[in-house]
Parts: sequence; C-alpha cells; structure tokens
Amino acid sequence: MCGICGFTKLEPTTSRIGTEYLKAMNDQMLLRGPNGGNEWLEPRNQCGLGHRRLSIIDLSENAFQPMSNEDGRIVVSFNGEIYNHADIRRELENLGGHTWKTDHSDTEVILHAYEQWGMDCLEKFRGMFAIALWDGRDDTLYLIRDRIGIKPLYYTTYNGILTFASEIKALLAVVDRKPEINEQAMYDYLSFLTTPGEDTLFAGIKKLRPGYFLQIRGGHIRAVRYWDVWDHTRPEVYTADEESIKEMLLAELRTAVQLRKEADVPVGVFLSGGIDSSTNAALFSETGTGAVKTFCIGYDHDYSSYQNETAYARKMAEFCGAEYHERLLNQDDLFSFLPEMVRLQDEPIADPVCVPVYYVSKLARDNGVIVAQVGEGSDELFWGYEGWKHFLRLSKANALPVPAFIKRAGLGLLNLAGRGDRNYYEFLRRGAGGEPVFWAGAEAFYETEKKLMVSERLRRELKDYSSFEAIRPTYNTFRAKAWEQSHLNWMSYVDLRHRLPELLLMRVDKMSMGVSLECRVPFLDHKFVELAMSIPERLKTKNHVSKYILKETVRGVIPDELIDRKKQGFGVPVHDWFAGRLGTEMRKEVNFFAKESGLLDESYTDHLFDDASKGHRLWYLFNLALWWKMFVYGDL
Repeated sequence: MCGICGFTKLEPTTSRIGTEYLKAMNDQMLLRGPNGGNEWLEPRNQCGLGHRRLSIIDLSENAFQPMSNEDGRIVVSFNGEIYNHADIRRELENLGGHTWKTDHSDTEVILHAYEQWGMDCLEKFRGMFAIALWDGRDDTLYLIRDRIGIKPLYYTTYNGILTFASEIKALLAVVDRKPEINEQAMYDYLSFLTTPGEDTLFAGIKKLRPGYFLQIRGGHIRAVRYWDVWDHTRPEVYTADEESIKEMLLAELRTAVQLRKEADVPVGVFLSGGIDSSTNAALFSETGTGAVKTFCIGYDHDYSSYQNETAYARKMAEFCGAEYHERLLNQDDLFSFLPEMVRLQDEPIADPVCVPVYYVSKLARDNGVIVAQVGEGSDELFWGYEGWKHFLRLSKANALPVPAFIKRAGLGLLNLAGRGDRNYYEFLRRGAGGEPVFWAGAEAFYETEKKLMVSERLRRELKDYSSFEAIRPTYNTFRAKAWEQSHLNWMSYVDLRHRLPELLLMRVDKMSMGVSLECRVPFLDHKFVELAMSIPERLKTKNHVSKYILKETVRGVIPDELIDRKKQGFGVPVHDWFAGRLGTEMRKEVNFFAKESGLLDESYTDHLFDDASKGHRLWYLFNLALWWKMFVYGDL
C-alpha cells in the first residue's frame, strides 16, 4: 500500500515542472508511505512519477519505486498489491527474456508482465491496485484502477498538463487555482452520500472509475473499460446444485483469504462478530503458525440505536484461537477526530462509520499490525441488508403491468393532497418515469426533498435534472449484459459499481491510510465476485433468509450462533449522540454552510433539525458542511 502521483504533458508548453512538483504532491501523502518517497522524471520532461512507500512485500531497497525495466523505457508507480505475483513471475521466467533485479517484488512483476503482454497483462492480475505506467517507447501514460475500485486514483487537467494522485490533497498542492465546488456533484451527493461515477465534489477534479484505465498519448485521453462482471460470470454455476455451489464458494473464498495473507510484515483481521469478519478470521487461522491478531471496536455502553457486538467478537476470537484486542469509543473520541476525519476524507464520505474504521485501524497499527483483512462486499453480493427486502417488494410492485399514465395520475393526486414529499411519492415517480425503484443501498435524500433543500438558484439550474442520470449508464449496462435481469441482481450490480467503491471501500482506504495501515478485502477478490454474481437469485434468497447460500457455505467454519443471530451491522450511535452536543454542533455547521455557500435553503435545513429521528441523515449534511469549510471556505 502506497501513494502515487505524477503528471504528463498534453500539449507543448514552456512550463518547466520537475521533481519539486512531484515532491509537493508526495509530501501530502506521508501517511500513505512512511517508509520513503521518490520521484522520477522523463529526460525530456514529458512525464514525471512520484511514490510514497508503505513496505509490505519485498522490503529491500531494490523494490523502491518508481521502478523501471531493464532499459529504463518503461517506468511504473504502483499502489496496492498483486496477490498472485509469484505465479505470474514463474510464468514470465519460463517464457524467458526478462532480467530481474528484485527477489519477489510484485511491482517488478507488473513491469515485466506489461513488457510481455501489453495491457492484456491486466487479465493476469489478482489484486487491488492503482497503477501509473509510462511507456517511453511511444510516449504513453497509462492510469489504471482495479476492477472493483478498492484503491482510489484522481486526476485533473490544467494548463496543458494532466496531473494525478492517490489523494485529492496532493492535486490541490500543485494546481494553482482556488478549490470550487462541483454543484451538480453536490446534488448527486445528497442522494448517494458520495459523488458517483467519475465526478468529485471539486470542480475540475475527476476520479478514475473501477475497472477502467486511461491511455494518455499525444495529448489525447482515452478511457477504456477492461472489466465488467457480466463479461465474466460462469454459466455452469447457474445450473449447478446447491451443494456444488457451496463447495465452489468455500474453495474460492479460502483461496482469496490465503492470498491476502501474503506479506513480509504482520497481518491481522478486523473482527466484529458478524458472519463476514468471523469467516475471514476462521479461514485465516486455518494455516500458519501463531494466533492471528484480531481487532474490534465498541462503545462505552449500549445505546438505543446501537448495541455492542464485542461479546460475539470475543467468542469468535476464542473459537479460532485468535489474539483479541478491542477499544470502546465515546462521543469525545468522535469530536477529537472530526477535523482529521475531514482532512483524511478529501471529499465527504457521508458515513459516520468512518469514525470506528479509523479507530479500529489505529488499534491494529498500535499493536504492531501493518496489514488487516476486512469484511466489506459480502452483503452486496449475497443480499445481506434487511432494507433490501423492502426495496425488493417495491420493485416487484413497480414491475406489475400498470400503465405509466396511471402512475402519473397517482402522482398528481398525491401532490394535490400535499403528500409530494413522501417516500412513496418518490418511488411512484421513479416507476412512472421508467426508472428502477432501487438506486443504491444507501440513499440520503430523495429527489423531491432535494428540490426543497437546495437554494432557489440551484433549484432553477437543476430543475430538469435527476440524480438517476449519474447511474443511468450502469443501468443501461445491466439491461444490456446481465444474464438474469432480476431485481436482486440489479441491486447487487449498482452497489458493486457505485456504493462499494466510492463509499464503503473509500472509507476503508482513507481511514486506514490515516494510520499507515493496509486493508485487504477477501470478499471482493474479483474471482470470488464473478462466482457470486453467477449464482441464481433463488439460492441467494431461499426461504426469505438473507445471505442464505453464504450462511450455508460457512456452517462448520464458524459457530451456528453467529450465523443465525440477527444481523446488526457496523454502526455509530449518531441518533443518541444527536440529542446532545453533536446535534448542537451539527445544526451550527450546517446552518453556516447554507448561509455562506448559497447552496442550501437555510429555512428548510434548519427545520430538519427539529426532528431528532433524522440524526443519521443530518450527518450527511454535517459532513458536507465540514468539508466545504475546510477545503473551499478555508477555515475549520
């Protein structure tokens, strides 16, 4: 795990940028790479690459980056891990023609794999990565993001130069312009808790989408999608019996966990006591010597909105012979972390779970662990969210053969009755407009409410815009490619393309990197994802049991007590804390943002705070307000 940055010129320019430009970006990413930083400049100043290193695999100086091939014409700066690098290296050695300078660096495998197969080398990589690769043979820069989007990569074009980095802060350090808010992206943020697609909340700064690479050559930028799960699902799984599918799932998951043990530094596991993290801990403990270190976060006492799961985590640690560490948080921990949380996020990741993710990462780092396995991804692949059952019922109702004009008439009646701000109005509106009912596994505010929430100016400018446009390309791909166009497959796919990479995985990356810890995600190994998305809906929802096929797969691996207990999920007692100091602080900051930015309706947002039940939703506005105050207004 590292931080990467760099530039390439898009047009001839007298602008002389060099190592100081790269170093300014590198200096913003010290936590991503506390073990060293380096810069490389192409001799004609056409390209430059920077790197901050967190040493994980091959700790020798020979493995430092940016790294070049034998003749120096191909150079790479790489963030992440290629878990199957040893297998690829053996294949390359058997083919011959490659000279190696490291013992077992996965970075060097990327170089020689590209030499051998060109961009087809990506098909070989099993891992998480953000890669910048310069090919001096034809003056081409490639920027590559892994299939699932576990590692972030941002870029901007300015004064004829394309500049990229692992963090937005690094770009802000060198781009000579005042940060401005992308107002349409903010409108989308109010739906999705993050900015979907390639947008960010910073005007002019984009992020590379998962499963894509950019080819920058001769001043032209070309985006290429190299992976989509629907191109790699397995037809034989659809017709397989339940027992066979369970065997395939367990074998693939066991492989994914074992691959993610690969490191030359200590590796641990985040453990909540739920199915996913418990399975990680159990499979991790199957091989190797010594007890795995596990880490759990709870709170100073049980709250009405969140009860601790630490007792289950302790039971699981005892079950697999693990070493167990926990920390209990209180509201003071939240407040002391808030400014740093906003700085680490770069742009709002409107999920209060950022707070416990940071503290569990710090707990692991303080106990000597440099790498941790985490459980993200399972709920999206196996229908693990209870709220999805509600959306499934709504989606089935929307699919009934009711003409659109009747739905539109229903909308008119609701408006006349003054019910146009209700949730069911929004779902009927989507159905009448030919949109799916389900947009994402986490939605903050619906379209009708957003139109009331934003300022009058923004309301006029966006009056014909719907945030569905941000996910419409994903919906079109689903309709064109999905082999089973079920409601559940749509729900899994849209979250796989948006909520997971831009919200859940982003919070893990940003918060863990805040303490120089690498996090790995076995459930999002792309081979496991391809297998999971090949399973028919009838086995994911059998007997209306959430995560049915996964639960049956891991029986015997973890205790039945953990499998059959009610799902809770990793949370924060925001609802309880909202009644005290947190609610007061949130109201102050959101009102200040509404007044000073001119983007929100002050009276409407102030009115929201009169309903304590909206505490979680108001956190999304609070996170936005704190971000704007730090990065745009310039005072936090």
